[in-house]
Amino acid sequence: MNGRIPRSLLMVGLLICSSLLAGCTGALNFTVDPRASLTAYPQLIQEGETVTFDARESEPIEGVITQFLWDFGDGQTAETTTGFTSHRYETFGIFTAELTVVNDQGGEDRATSVISVNGAPILNLTYPDSIRSGDSVRLDASSSFDPEGDALKFEWDLNWGEDSDGDGDMRNDVDATDSTVLLPTNRSGTIQGSIKATDSADSMVQQLFTLVISSRRYEVTWETKEIEFTWDEYLDQGQEWEGNISPGDDGRLSSFVGVLELQQDVLAPQDNFTLSVYIVDDGYDRSAQTEGGNLTANETATATLSRENMNPAGEDGIYDSDSEEQLLQQLLDSSGNRSGQGTWIWSVSAQQADPDPLFAGTPDPDPGNDWTLTVTITLLIPKLTEIAYE
Repeated sequence: MNGRIPRSLLMVGLLICSSLLAGCTGALNFTVDPRASLTAYPQLIQEGETVTFDARESEPIEGVITQFLWDFGDGQTAETTTGFTSHRYETFGIFTAELTVVNDQGGEDRATSVISVNGAPILNLTYPDSIRSGDSVRLDASSSFDPEGDALKFEWDLNWGEDSDGDGDMRNDVDATDSTVLLPTNRSGTIQGSIKATDSADSMVQQLFTLVISSRRYEVTWETKEIEFTWDEYLDQGQEWEGNISPGDDGRLSSFVGVLELQQDVLAPQDNFTLSVYIVDDGYDRSAQTEGGNLTANETATATLSRENMNPAGEDGIYDSDSEEQLLQQLLDSSGNRSGQGTWIWSVSAQQADPDPLFAGTPDPDPGNDWTLTVTITLLIPKLTEIAYE
């Protein structure tokens, strides 16, 4: 029994010593972590821009760095063997980018950097689809907004075909700065322009717009209208009267008749007057002498001037034009239709008032005469009614 106890104690001692030695060996196997260093630039960017990440100052401490693990904070990751990379941020927000550095000892270290991405303004521009010449077009960008809630600054270049600031560049004008603009039009065609919206961080978005402006459509019918001018005066022998009219302003001239009537003389012969008309733009110049009427029939002396078919008859139909005024000018002033336009000068001259005195030095029994001039002009008047496109 005495020999067995020491042997058992020896066995236990050996087992304890073996366990202690195993623990000592495990304690000698330790890992050295690297030191991560991260620089990001720029840290404040606009949406869609790129950030460069530089981790080349990281140190392995022991061994070498074998991995650079990148988490850009927007759901995108990457792995590189060198400490230099870049990343494009497509959406606005604040993102924490994290770098994990791993060395060949299995050690790790982390570093972070915060990236602020400014969101670009959202432009919402509306304007009418159908525009006719003469309309005022409402360009409305008032529903535009900035993702971060900043106030927006607007700059409108309302027509790329015009250089309103005179700097030689037709696409950089600032014609308006409100969110809504009322743009008048006066002719058909196409207008191209642009609007810029800028937030407080100088993020800018630009949108082009094209306005297609149609002419207006009119139904034209022609009506006949007579206008009358009347004058009455007294002229002594050798005197002349003159009066002006412009009858073609309201329509196309068709014909005219001018009749000069002298007051009935009691004694023969009748007085001798001349009626003249001069249409300045046409160079039309005509005259007529009064002819004595039958005294016994109580007829007065008269002179008549007339002209027929001065212009072609108007044609009814459908016409396109930028405005009613422009169409009227086209119908009345086009070549071949403008005879009689402008100023007419009518004149009456008293050449001779009969009878003269029987004896020299005695009073003239008929020094002059009263007269009446009536001019009747026939006009073709275009009546315009605007109609919709089919």
